[in-house]
Amino acid sequence: MTGSAGAPVVAGIGPTEQAMAVVREAAREAAAHGRDLTLLHAFNWEAAFAAPSVAGPRAEADALIARAAALANQLEPALPVRGEIVEGAPVAALARHSESAFLVAIGDGGMAGCGNCVPADSPAVQLAARAGCPVLVVRPEPPPPGPVLVGVDGSASSRAALGFAFDCAARRQARILAVRVVEPGRPDDGDELLAEAVARAGRPHPSVAAECHTVRGDPGTVLIEQSRSAQIALVGARGDEPWRGMLGAVSQSLLYHSPAPIIVVRGLASALPDGA
Repeated sequence: MTGSAGAPVVAGIGPTEQAMAVVREAAREAAAHGRDLTLLHAFNWEAAFAAPSVAGPRAEADALIARAAALANQLEPALPVRGEIVEGAPVAALARHSESAFLVAIGDGGMAGCGNCVPADSPAVQLAARAGCPVLVVRPEPPPPGPVLVGVDGSASSRAALGFAFDCAARRQARILAVRVVEPGRPDDGDELLAEAVARAGRPHPSVAAECHTVRGDPGTVLIEQSRSAQIALVGARGDEPWRGMLGAVSQSLLYHSPAPIIVVRGLASALPDGA
């Protein structure tokens, strides 16, 4: 149901400092795409029953939703916002909601500042690997007003990411920076294919300016560096490496280390028309 009429943006919010950053970015995306915003909080009943009073933790959850809704309404006054408190683990709840969502948003849990660590058990990584729709991973710091960056490798997943990136850029009134990375030692004969893919994806958005660049190097390293000046970066979930599992090496690298917010595009490749 990804992208269907009425599918909302779902923001997962918890009792962390990053929660309001998630609300800000999710509200922005929902308003830009003409979608409602659902604020989702997973409530831990087991912990609540262990507290002196169940009423206390539940009141805190209600207050969190109210605070988040007030911020969303302040940022986007015309945006329809609803709150929902569900029982269970946050990732499982967001994964369920992703099956009928336009996009789900979650905080990065501090991944971008963890140096060379690889936090495979991070909720953001788990959700990006399991969701049925695109996943927005929000960083603690607001991004610069740069281009919309998208990595393109010719796979169906990256073509879906390219199309979604043009839609994002049009609604943000930003330009597209499409980057194709060729690893050292591999032949490079894809510049025309990159230009054709960008031209095809950009047809519905003729007002969006686009730059195409082919760079030699490690794909993850190059895209992380390019993302430092981007307002948001988009990447397909797996690229042309299905053997790597639910997330490819490049999408993992960006999730772990890019300072920019990331949209891992999932659930769209199967809807691409032939030849797209």
